[in-house]
Amino acid sequence: MKIQKLFLAAVILCACTVQHPADHVDPLIGSGFHGHVFVGANVPFGFIQAGPTNVSQGWDWCSGYHESDSTVIGFSHTHLSGTGCGDLLDITIMPVVGEGLTYARGRKDDPSSGLWSYGDRSREIAEPGYYSIPLTRYGILAEMTASVRSAIHRYTFPASEESAVVLNLLNGGNWDHTTESFAEIVGDNAVQGWRYSKGWAKNQKIFFYLEFSKPFKSSEFISSKDDYGKIQERLFTRLDFNTAEGEQLLVKIGISSVSTDGARMNLDTEIRGWNFDKVRRDAREAWNKALSKIRIEADGDIPTIFYTALYHCMIAPSIYNDVDGSYRGSDDKIYEKADFDNYTTFSLWDTYRAEMPLLSIIEPEKVDDMTEAMLKIYEQQGFLPIWHLMSNETYCMPGEAGVIAVGDAIVKGFSGFDREYAFEAMKKSLQRVGVGNELRLKYGYVPSDMAVTSIAKDMEFAIADAAVSHAAEVLGMAEDAEKFRKSSQSYRIYMDKETGFARGRLADSSWRTPFNPFETIHQGNDYCEGNAWQYSFLAPQDVDWLIDFYGGREGFVTALDSLFSASSHLDGNPSNDVTGLIGQYVHGNEPSHHIIYLYTMAGCPSKAADMVRKVMTTLYTSGRDGLCGNEDVGQMSAWYVLSALGFYQVEPASTRFWFGSPIVNKASVNVGGGKTFTVIAHDNSEENKYIQSIKLNGKPYSLPFIDYKDIKAGARLEFEMGPDPAVWY
Repeated sequence: MKIQKLFLAAVILCACTVQHPADHVDPLIGSGFHGHVFVGANVPFGFIQAGPTNVSQGWDWCSGYHESDSTVIGFSHTHLSGTGCGDLLDITIMPVVGEGLTYARGRKDDPSSGLWSYGDRSREIAEPGYYSIPLTRYGILAEMTASVRSAIHRYTFPASEESAVVLNLLNGGNWDHTTESFAEIVGDNAVQGWRYSKGWAKNQKIFFYLEFSKPFKSSEFISSKDDYGKIQERLFTRLDFNTAEGEQLLVKIGISSVSTDGARMNLDTEIRGWNFDKVRRDAREAWNKALSKIRIEADGDIPTIFYTALYHCMIAPSIYNDVDGSYRGSDDKIYEKADFDNYTTFSLWDTYRAEMPLLSIIEPEKVDDMTEAMLKIYEQQGFLPIWHLMSNETYCMPGEAGVIAVGDAIVKGFSGFDREYAFEAMKKSLQRVGVGNELRLKYGYVPSDMAVTSIAKDMEFAIADAAVSHAAEVLGMAEDAEKFRKSSQSYRIYMDKETGFARGRLADSSWRTPFNPFETIHQGNDYCEGNAWQYSFLAPQDVDWLIDFYGGREGFVTALDSLFSASSHLDGNPSNDVTGLIGQYVHGNEPSHHIIYLYTMAGCPSKAADMVRKVMTTLYTSGRDGLCGNEDVGQMSAWYVLSALGFYQVEPASTRFWFGSPIVNKASVNVGGGKTFTVIAHDNSEENKYIQSIKLNGKPYSLPFIDYKDIKAGARLEFEMGPDPAVWY
C-alpha cells in the first residue's frame, strides 16, 4: 500500500512538471465549434503546412478542416489557422487506387462525384510536426511531416496495378479560385509547376517541385473547367504506380513564392534523401525547442491547454522566403537574397493585442525580422500591413494595426531595423485615404453617417495614434508625441454621458437614433463584429479618461460589472464571431480581450482575478471545441498564454503588463540572451486565485503591473496567492 502511494505521488509530480512540451500539444483542440485551426504537419513559423482538406466548404472550413467532417479530397500545403475568411489550401495531392475516377472536388452526398475518401477518424493521429489518417475508400494510410518550406508524405498502399497519386491544382480554399496553373514532368519521378489564384489574396502565386521515391510507370494530364468556367489544361496530373501489399511510396514537395527552381532548392536543402522518420523526429525536436521557451508546472489538463495554445501562437506569422532569402514582394517583384527572414500572414487587427506582445518576450529575433518584413511591405505598397497574406494586402478589418505592431517594437527597444524610418512609416500609414481616417482628419472623428463601422474605425485609429505617440516619446520627438496623444482621444466624441455607451455620432454632431446597445450586426452598423457594450471600453490608451467618464473608479467598476452581468441577448444579425459571451463581454472576439484587466487598472484586481480564472477555466478546454471562437492566427491562444502567466499587455505600444491571476504554479521563460524570467505562484489553487502580495527579485513589489524591461532582464516574479480578495498596490 505504501509503495502504491509513493507511485501515485510520483505520477502526480510528473504530471505537474513538463519535460517535453510537444507531448502536451493536441492540434485537434479548436478543430470543432468555430475555432478554425489548422490541422496537419508543420514546424514553428513554417511556410509549408501539410494537412487534409475536407470536401465541405463554408465559414467553419476556413482552415480546410472541421472535426464534424471526415471527408478528405487530398492533402494541401498552405493553410490558414483560426481565420474568419478562407483561402490557400494550395497544391493538393491525393493517393488513390483505381481507374475511371472523377477528377473533381466532388460532393459529400456522392462519393463517386470526386476523388475524395472518408478518413478513419478513429485512427487519425495529429501531433506537432506529424499527421496521419487512413483513407477508407482506397485502403491507403496517409502520413506526412514537414520542414520549413518542404514536406514529405508516406503512403502505404494495398497491392494494386492501379495505384496513383493525383496532383490537384484546381481545388483550393473558400474564396479562392485558380486563375492559372501549370504542371510538367521532370525526369521519371518528379513534377513541377505553379498555381496562381485569386481569393482573399487577390494575386497569389505558389510554385512547387514534387518528387517521388520511385519512378512512375506512366503519367496523365487531365484538363478541367476552372471555377470561372474556362477549360484549363493540366489542372490534374495523375502519376501511376504498381504497388505491392503494404508498399510505402514517399512523396516530397518544396514550395516557393518565387519560382520552381526556388521550390526545388528549398526541398533539396531541407529534406535530403528519403528518411521520413528522421524528418518527423526533426520536426518534433523543432517543436519541443520552440515550446520550451516557456516551461511550466501546472495541474490537471492545464499543460495540455497551455502548450496547445503556445503551439497555436507559433503557426503564424510564417516564413515567406526561399532558403537563399529570395521572396516575392507586395509589388509582385522578386527580391533576391534578402538579409532577413521575410514573413507573411499578418493578422494584425487580432494579433497586435497579445500575440505580438507575447512574441516580443519569447521570440525577440523574430520580432526584429517581422518588423523589417512589415517595413518592406510599406515600401512596396505604400503603407504598413493591415491584414497581409502571401504578398497581398487583404484590407481586412478597420484601423491601421500594422502601425501598432511596429510602434510596440520601437517602444520595447527592438533595433534590428531602422527605427526612425519605421516611425515615418507609422505616420505616413495614418495619412492614407480611402479607409476612413481621411474623414477623421477632416472632422476630428469618423462621422457615422459617412462611414460604416465608424466607431470601430475611429477607435482603432485612435489606438494606432497612441502607438505613434508612445514611439515618439521613446525616440525623443516631443512634438509628434503630443500631436498624436491628442488625436488618440478622438473616440471620446462617441461616449454618450446620458446612455453610458459609445454611440454613433453624425457629421452635424447629433447622435444616431434610434440607439440599441444590444444591436449586433457583422459590419453593417457603427461597430465591427460587436456592439456598444464592448466598444464602450475599447480605449486601452486612455483608461484614466474612461474612469473619469464613468464617474471615477467606483462608477467605472460598476460599469464593468454591468458588462459582465448584462443579458447575453443580441439583437439584429449577430456575426458568427460574437461568441464566448459572459454577459455582453465577448471573449470570442478581439475588441474585448483587454477589458478584464481594466479592473486591475481601476484598483480592483480581485474582480480581474475572478473573470480571468472564469475565462481560462470555462472558455478554454482540452476538447475539440476547446476554443470559444476563431483562433485568429494566435491571438486567442496568446491571451491564454499571457493570462496563465498572470499578466497581460493592455495598452498599445507599451511596456506594462498588468496583473490578473496566474493559473500555472511556476513558469520559466527563456527571454533570450541567456536569461530566464521566472514566475512562481505560491499556494496557487482553484480557491487561492487572488494575489495577496508580490515580490520581484526577492523584494516586496507594490505595482499592479510588471515592466517589459524586468521581464527581459530575467527577473524572478513571485505571487503569494490566497482565497480572499486583496489589494497589494
